[in-house]
Amino acid sequence: MTQRIYPLLLILLFMAGISACNTHQKLVYFQTGQLDSLAGVQNHYNPVFQPDDFLSIVVTAQEPESVIPFNLISVGTTTAASNNGYSTGIPSSNGYLIDQEGNVQFPILGSLHVGGMNRKEAVEMLQNKLKDYLVNPGVQMQILNYKVTLLGDVKNPGTFKIPNERITLLEAIGLAGDLNITGNRKNVLVIREENGTKKEYRIDLTAKDFFASPVYYLRQNDVVYVEPNATARSVSTLWRTTGGIFISLTSLVITTIVLITR
Repeated sequence: MTQRIYPLLLILLFMAGISACNTHQKLVYFQTGQLDSLAGVQNHYNPVFQPDDFLSIVVTAQEPESVIPFNLISVGTTTAASNNGYSTGIPSSNGYLIDQEGNVQFPILGSLHVGGMNRKEAVEMLQNKLKDYLVNPGVQMQILNYKVTLLGDVKNPGTFKIPNERITLLEAIGLAGDLNITGNRKNVLVIREENGTKKEYRIDLTAKDFFASPVYYLRQNDVVYVEPNATARSVSTLWRTTGGIFISLTSLVITTIVLITR
């Protein structure tokens, strides 16, 4: 009897080891190499203005009174809604909405094309135009409605406003409380609008090469979706098809036991 038990125990231990190994491969990020050996990793991101971005633009100059016509509010205050760190929210009403042609309507100067520009380019363009009216003009710009959305198998799905206009995919996942244990780390979907067209990117969080992905830094209005893994989908499907039967059988068994033991 004992001689039969030992081989069975060895088989069980071997199967448990394989299971643990598979679990490690499914759950642990960055498995394929050391982070300090990464090549081609993005180390900066400069957002480009897009239609429907809502901009805060504040003009300053050597003579404060001279900038009043160029500002929606008094210089020295901020157009941004109060936001302590990362949060969901609605942008302030004091700002400039970029239309579908990439333009904003600016006081005195009229229509300005900023779509496709980054902040530095837009600031330089506006400063050059303001030199005809102001002495030593300065310009501050910020996207007030910079946000990303995380959906699916994460702990806290939602839309998050990003105050510093820079967030990586990992930081966004952190905002959502990380993936649930049933989240599929090998096939995370990022949906992005580029030139009016929706594009899909599939990311494997267990591989280091995603650091060089075009969606490592998220852009404003990106949507991240984490699908449940195969086990979670199977369990969900099984429960939907057999859950009612299981509950009925359980009720029948309990009723039978009560009747017998009376």
